[in-house]
Amino acid sequence: MKSIPENVFVAMPKAELHVHLEGSIAPSTLVELAARHGVTLTPEETAPRYAPGTFAQFIENFIWITSFLRGPKDYALIARRFAESLQRQNVLYAEVTLSIGVMFRRNQDPAANFAALRDAAAEVPGVQLKYIFDAVRQWGAAPAMDVARIAVELRSPDIIAYGIGGDELGLPTIDLRPVYEFVAAQGMHRLIHAGEIGGPEIVRESIELLDVERIGHGIGVMRDERTMDFVAARNIPLEVCPTSNLRTGALARQIGRPTAGYDQHPLPSFFRRGLPVTLSSDDPSMFETTVSDEYRHAHQMGLTSREIVQLAEASFLHSFLGPTEKRAMLDKFHSGIAALGLV
Repeated sequence: MKSIPENVFVAMPKAELHVHLEGSIAPSTLVELAARHGVTLTPEETAPRYAPGTFAQFIENFIWITSFLRGPKDYALIARRFAESLQRQNVLYAEVTLSIGVMFRRNQDPAANFAALRDAAAEVPGVQLKYIFDAVRQWGAAPAMDVARIAVELRSPDIIAYGIGGDELGLPTIDLRPVYEFVAAQGMHRLIHAGEIGGPEIVRESIELLDVERIGHGIGVMRDERTMDFVAARNIPLEVCPTSNLRTGALARQIGRPTAGYDQHPLPSFFRRGLPVTLSSDDPSMFETTVSDEYRHAHQMGLTSREIVQLAEASFLHSFLGPTEKRAMLDKFHSGIAALGLV
């Protein structure tokens, strides 16, 4: 297999569909945020929050890191730096998940936070961002409905979907059905984290009970042939995030081993089986990765240059952009790929 040069993974035009804004906070930015609020953090204090661990530890670290986001100016700072990081990687388009449930829990004003971060990110040229309003599953159906209502209330072309993340084992899927019915009735796109640490049955439930259009992670389907066929037949994209699955221990849990490596990740088998998949970084700073790195890892897993191009194209194809915007993005993508000599 001919190797793709390292610089191509950055230069290649890309889209990213599964990335949490709050998970993009670099340690240096965290120190800056803390200082704004009178807290002095040292590298020794921040380092453990960015280290590999269990899924429960990741959730705990995510909550701690986001505790230093206390108002619109903080969100504006991280949004601008996130957009700049995408610009450096030639990411043309991203659908960015915002933890609105966390804002509510901290008695913040989601409308003010969103306006500030949206405007700050928009100042960075060459990157188009849309936003997913996200609830936290383990906090219950009522808070999830609060996020759904504010997503509808603030709805604009910039707010492209509603989703739920967090601990998928923390609440039965059926409890979320009224929330997703409400969102669907409002004509909003819908997705959910499922099959990250949970089994294939949660992925199937999410599709059958909640009528979601994409699945965040979804690696649990590797444990059941029928569920993989079900996902493929329904053409429900799986937003795959390999480094995240290793750093949180999610993949190790799925395969029943203490640890796991990229060579055990199901991405290549999913892709070659015909499952619709996209590639993302999830929480890039927390997992010390980028979406460019994820394509490099996919190539190291055995995907050829042609397959890498097909995988990159999938993130544009499975985006929630309208037909005209999607066509324009795909034209830019194909032009960029041709310029790099990848086709």
